[in-house]
Amino acid sequence: QVQPVESGGGLVQPGGSLTLSCSASELNFRHGNMGWYRQAPGKQRELVAALTSGGDTNYAGSVKGRFTISRDNAKNTVYLQMNSLRPEDTAVYYCKLTYNYRDYWGQGTQVTVSS
Repeated sequence: QVQPVESGGGLVQPGGSLTLSCSASELNFRHGNMGWYRQAPGKQRELVAALTSGGDTNYAGSVKGRFTISRDNAKNTVYLQMNSLRPEDTAVYYCKLTYNYRDYWGQGTQVTVSS
C-alpha cells in the first residue's frame, strides 16, 4: 500500500491537544519524506509540518513550538502531536508521502477546535 491513511481527527477545546496518525507501507514509509498539510474553509492547502527520511523537520510558523511531527518505523506510522490548539487550527488535515519524486496523499481527517 502506497497511499497514506490518516486517523485521529475530532473535536477538541481551545488549549487542548490531539494527535494524528498516518500509516503507509513499510518500504515507502521508511525511505520517503512525510508531510502534514491542512486546508481550512475558504483557504488554500498549506504545509503544517514535514519530516524527511533523514530526520530533518520543518514547521509552519503558526504551529512551530505547538506541533511536533515524529515517526515510528516499527509501526510504519508518522504522527502529528498538536498542543495548545486554537480555533484557527480548525481544518482538514492531510498526510502526504513523497517517494521517488511522486506525492501520495491521504483522504484527510477533520480537526475542529471549538468551545
